[in-house]
Amino acid sequence: MAPKAVHFGGGNIGRGFVAEKLHLAGYEVVFIDVVDSIIEQLQKNKEYTVTEIGGEGEKVNKINNYRAINSKTHEADVIDEITSADLVTCAVGPNILKFIAPVIGKAIDKRTAPKPIAVIACENAIGATDTLAGFIKDSKNTPQDRLSSINDRARFANSAIDRIVPGQDPNAGLNVKIESFYEWVVDKTPFAEHGHPDISAIKWVDDLNPYIERKLFTVNTGHAAAAYYGHARGKHTIHEALQDPEINKFVHDCLAETSHLIVKKHGISVDEQKAYVDKIIKRISNPYLEDVVERVGRAPLRKLSRKERFVGPASQLAESGDKVDALLGAIEQAFGFVDVEGDEESAELSKVLKSTRSKEVVSKVCGLEESHPLFSKIVPIVEKVQKGLK
Repeated sequence: MAPKAVHFGGGNIGRGFVAEKLHLAGYEVVFIDVVDSIIEQLQKNKEYTVTEIGGEGEKVNKINNYRAINSKTHEADVIDEITSADLVTCAVGPNILKFIAPVIGKAIDKRTAPKPIAVIACENAIGATDTLAGFIKDSKNTPQDRLSSINDRARFANSAIDRIVPGQDPNAGLNVKIESFYEWVVDKTPFAEHGHPDISAIKWVDDLNPYIERKLFTVNTGHAAAAYYGHARGKHTIHEALQDPEINKFVHDCLAETSHLIVKKHGISVDEQKAYVDKIIKRISNPYLEDVVERVGRAPLRKLSRKERFVGPASQLAESGDKVDALLGAIEQAFGFVDVEGDEESAELSKVLKSTRSKEVVSKVCGLEESHPLFSKIVPIVEKVQKGLK
């Protein structure tokens, strides 16, 4: 019998990346979502396609052997599926983890299988599985007298994922267009004597931190910097933005600063990191991805937060007295990403900037305390952006 994975999140990353790789590894995938239209499409259509786009052309994979359940209306069915599954994954967004934790917690508590279920959150955030596990282990979701034995029923492993999903065709339905390059790295240490799941697409490692920070502070920093500078200059796509020599230099300067941190902190060689940066710039410049700057830049409040792609590396560099000028430039552009149609966070950022004193903005949005060496560098940036909004 095929192994079974229960996957939360029927969006493009869920269908086009996680489920695709699980399907190719021989798993039956059970999609869980609360969006009626997605669940209905998955239930109605027994197959969809994932088109991988790269410099060498396109490759189409057909995805089938899946089912779909609406957790909003059929929670008991979701619990039953998890109690007999081998793996739980999710791609729902970091802010949604607390909402999926209760049903996962209930299911884990009911498990009696001798091998614990693997739980892997596939989110663009550092330590996302730890965050999910924290919600699951909360007394509201798991009886406290059962916490000491939860490792007998579930093992939680952090992961780092890297794959660009561009804007999709308006009539694509379930079909997903995605870049051919991907990286899915998972910490294998939690599985210990039980062994990790057999998924060839995953790179299993003993220390995930270098991979997480290198990816977040290179791919995500570069991608977002290009988006925010591109938006400010009226560019349509990331490719178009990076064709602008000034924007291209701004992005390279940002990645020079984050590379300094990565090399110093994780012992990655200068040459290896430079090759990685060059590869990333080439990837995000791919014209065939048609990656719209507003899509990449959306959710600026999250992207300006303490552990994210700009403030995260800049804060560490500032603590050691290193240069952060280029990252500060990108932070300014991100603060200027306001009132963008279809992006609730950009509207909220606009409200915060218009109604809050600059120091409070830095504390609230960036999560920095006033004594931090980066704090005083961001305050004048916020003040400059605020003046421009008046």
